[in-house]
Amino acid sequence: MRHLVFVTFVTFVLSVFPPNMIASAIAEQRTIYVSQLGDDSDGTSWERAFRTIQKAIQAIPSPDGAYRVLIRPDTYMEANLFPAHPGAKGSYNILEADYDGTGGSGRTGYAVIDSSDPERGLKSVDWWSPFRADTTFSSVGWDRWIFRHIYATGAEAGMGWDMTADEGAQFSVLVEDCFGIGRAFGAIVAAFTARVEEPIIYRRCQLWSLDWWGDAAGAYVRANNTAMPDHPDVIFEDCTLVGPDNALQAGNPGYKGYTRVSLKDCRLISLNFSQPRGTPSTGIIYSTIRGKLLHVDLEDCTLMGYKVFGAGEGEISYSTKGSVRAYVQFEQPVPEGMHRLGHWPLDTFQSILPPMPSDNRPAFMDKQIVRDNMCEVSPFLWEGKIYLLECVRPATGGDPKEYYLVIQDAETSQQVARFGEGYGLACALVHENALYVFASLYEPNNGWNDVTLFYSHDLKKWQKTVVIKQDEKEHLFNSSVCWTGDRFVMAYESDDPAYPAFTVKFASSKDGVAWTKIPDAIFGKDRYTACPCIRFADATYYLLYLERRTPRWFFETWLARSEDLVNWELSRLNPVLTPQGNSEGINASDPDVVEFQGRTHIYYSVGDQLTWMNTMKCVYPGSLRELFRAYFPDH
Repeated sequence: MRHLVFVTFVTFVLSVFPPNMIASAIAEQRTIYVSQLGDDSDGTSWERAFRTIQKAIQAIPSPDGAYRVLIRPDTYMEANLFPAHPGAKGSYNILEADYDGTGGSGRTGYAVIDSSDPERGLKSVDWWSPFRADTTFSSVGWDRWIFRHIYATGAEAGMGWDMTADEGAQFSVLVEDCFGIGRAFGAIVAAFTARVEEPIIYRRCQLWSLDWWGDAAGAYVRANNTAMPDHPDVIFEDCTLVGPDNALQAGNPGYKGYTRVSLKDCRLISLNFSQPRGTPSTGIIYSTIRGKLLHVDLEDCTLMGYKVFGAGEGEISYSTKGSVRAYVQFEQPVPEGMHRLGHWPLDTFQSILPPMPSDNRPAFMDKQIVRDNMCEVSPFLWEGKIYLLECVRPATGGDPKEYYLVIQDAETSQQVARFGEGYGLACALVHENALYVFASLYEPNNGWNDVTLFYSHDLKKWQKTVVIKQDEKEHLFNSSVCWTGDRFVMAYESDDPAYPAFTVKFASSKDGVAWTKIPDAIFGKDRYTACPCIRFADATYYLLYLERRTPRWFFETWLARSEDLVNWELSRLNPVLTPQGNSEGINASDPDVVEFQGRTHIYYSVGDQLTWMNTMKCVYPGSLRELFRAYFPDH
């Protein structure tokens, strides 16, 4: 095996992507915004942001470059993305997340491009990827783009592009601080010709393959050179490459091109440490056809796996510079120029996952399950204590006798009232020493109907009247009521077929008994909005509600505000509540709140929205007004 002299490329790499070139796109303010909170109109601001990445990148109007697509950190269920135009020399386009929140999105973190089947999971099928490519469509439209803080997953490849349909096309990208996970490849660049002055660069990236079968590696590179070049086609700087079989792979059957890869300050990990008598890895670095078709330059890198190099035939050429360390199966040799590690490189292995940015949302405390097998709970203050109005019902169907309302002491669980047989989806409000309970009637074969008021001064004797009658072809579900100082306002959930299921409508009342619908006040004309909880503070209505993260079966509690019940603004810090951990399933719904002793107690439901639900509670260490101001810091 040849031990070649290492040549550094730092000088010309910096000249390719000078800071002034990258900053120019931002300085010109040619920014297109992406946020699922936007109105999906034209992408010119966060309020007018496109809701999908695909729509934003198709809105790029010219091939002049220097356009920036800025994405609110969130999960975007998208696949096979392709832009309207590539970038230009000296004016690369940018696709990036507002990772640290400085762009005004209100959130921190990655922009997750999840190409999974939203109902069935990882979509491992040939050519399915976050970035489009197939035998008839080339990825060359992504030429001269910069990617930052993108987390690409759920498909065959992560952060990668294939020019097979335009074999040998020139291609340049800069990928920084990204995470790529794929069944086959964490990163892939294939069937391309590199520009000497504009090499492909991955910097500070985590690149994972999930499979050992066929072509599969943390990073797969296949250039179209007729001879080994004296410059790298692809440069990896401070990256972690992980795969069950290979960390880095080049070539595939029928391919004869030469590829050169530079790796500096990288960690290459093959997870298969089998015995020679088992099914060992083909190599941390592997050339599928012939070793001579791949050359790697290694500087200050650590490699972990069964063995360092492997090839279909022959040997891979390489050079080393600085500290190049290898931790391999004890019977395997370590190539010349590398230091053999006899101890587990803990720091290298711990680098597999990157740090996440701190969450900039208000922090909750004292999270706990308070009721098993219960969905709707409404807290209220009565004689200086917190009581819970609990809606007892089966998960679905059943006899109306199985539906009823119970009031319990939140601390002792002592039951103080039971009433409202056949009713559920209720909320509670205390006003002038009376308890008002608003609930919907359950009828077999007709679901939930109308809003009925139960009210009492002693929690023993109850008066009852229907206060909101549903329209034709409509059913009414959860409701919530607040007092503004001069009137009651109700938010109630409807399946009105004129809007997406579900929609929140509003009504008002002077006495809590006689109600008038507000015809122009509708929240959720273009999105799923359910389980409302309305409050009034600082001359503003605040609405906690359930947002389904379509197309996923995944539910979060979000917050919106309005001064007139007609025009609504979503908090940029949404979600308020999101399911976390195994015990919370895929749902954080049915919010209700009560302020007690200077703190805000939030009750909500977790579960799968199909078969089970539990009630949880968390506490915000401040008043309700302070909580709302925290989610709208400009107030």
